[in-house]
Amino acid sequence: MNTSTINLPNQRHLLLRMRFQLLGGLTFAILLPAMVRMSFDQQVIWSTNMQATIFAAFIAHTSGYLLYKRIGNFPGVAAAGYILPTFALSYGLVFMAIFFFRFDYSRFQAAASLFQSTLWYFGLSLATRRLDPYRLAVIPGGDVDRLQTIPGVSWHRIHSPKTIVEHASGVVADLRSDLSDEWERYIADRALSGTPVYHVKQISESLTGRVEIEHLSENTLGSLNPNQAYLKVKQAVDWTAALLILVAFSPLLLFVAAAIKFDSAGPALFRQKRMGYRGKIYEVYKFRTMKLGAPVGDDKEEAITKAGDARITRVGQFLRKSRIDELPQAFNILRGEMSWIGPRPEALVLSKWYEAELPFYRYRHIVRPGITGWAQVNQGHVAAVDDVLEKLHYDFYYIKNFSPWLDVLIVFRTVRTMLTGFGAR
Repeated sequence: MNTSTINLPNQRHLLLRMRFQLLGGLTFAILLPAMVRMSFDQQVIWSTNMQATIFAAFIAHTSGYLLYKRIGNFPGVAAAGYILPTFALSYGLVFMAIFFFRFDYSRFQAAASLFQSTLWYFGLSLATRRLDPYRLAVIPGGDVDRLQTIPGVSWHRIHSPKTIVEHASGVVADLRSDLSDEWERYIADRALSGTPVYHVKQISESLTGRVEIEHLSENTLGSLNPNQAYLKVKQAVDWTAALLILVAFSPLLLFVAAAIKFDSAGPALFRQKRMGYRGKIYEVYKFRTMKLGAPVGDDKEEAITKAGDARITRVGQFLRKSRIDELPQAFNILRGEMSWIGPRPEALVLSKWYEAELPFYRYRHIVRPGITGWAQVNQGHVAAVDDVLEKLHYDFYYIKNFSPWLDVLIVFRTVRTMLTGFGAR
């Protein structure tokens, strides 16, 4: 059988290899500062504080690199933008532990290691920007045409089973379509050669951060079961963080409550029935940001916050944009009703409306609702049914990819949205 080959540039460039990136980073960020110190004092390397700092920096750098690479696998992530926060987090946690246990360490070595870690990976990011396009070969047939609208990928459509695309990141096909025997043999051969083969729905979810739910397959619900062990760990972390924040920010909470009372008549806290974990109804706490006694229609319309809503107070505008109005929900977290991160809970009247209109809407309650979430940082605030359906796609992606890595990415993006005011109403 005659075959033709499409040769794409080999993406396994030296700069893209994990071994080179990590070993180079450890050398540049840890060994180089140590050698600079040794140029002034050759005996410094034998001191216990220097050795402890090098060991701690090794742990911080390695964990920061692995977290950075893991976050970069999620859709829509410009990984370079997360280098500084990722390494600041890993170094901060490691050296916070050293400070807590009162170990002596070299501040120069620690600071230089953090600075040069971020510098190394920023440099790599710039150098590899054009070396690492994501290339996918597409087998015709079925529902593959929609893939062309997904940006950030170099798509190579194969027109014949006799064509082999070398150095592609994978092969994509609609495995539910009626493929010919030749194409099925081609797919088998590609899989045997070590090339990943993806179903069109699988690759679409990975690249868009959304799970299509209009036609759930028999396996979809099984794949949407969150990791139960991580659920328990996450709840413990949530509870601890909520307690610490309530104690640390209690003066701010009292000041905000006083400002709300001074700005408009009514209580400082707003309470509302919402649909929560496993479909249980609970009462959410937030700082009040709207005027009281302003009728807007039925219960459904009253629960929806529109852009430029006239009911929002002057203080409420700031609280919503900065997300400070969400802080009292830490009490809901302490009661086990919410998490810091998860699908946003809806008012009870809206939740019942969405459940009546959208199939599988109730399934989002399989994890605890969150103050922020994947849909929130990607889409912002929405209320119309069509927009909520889009939001549900993001919620299902979060549930399907439920992990600490995705939660860390959501935390980083939440900080960005707090600074920009994205999605606030």
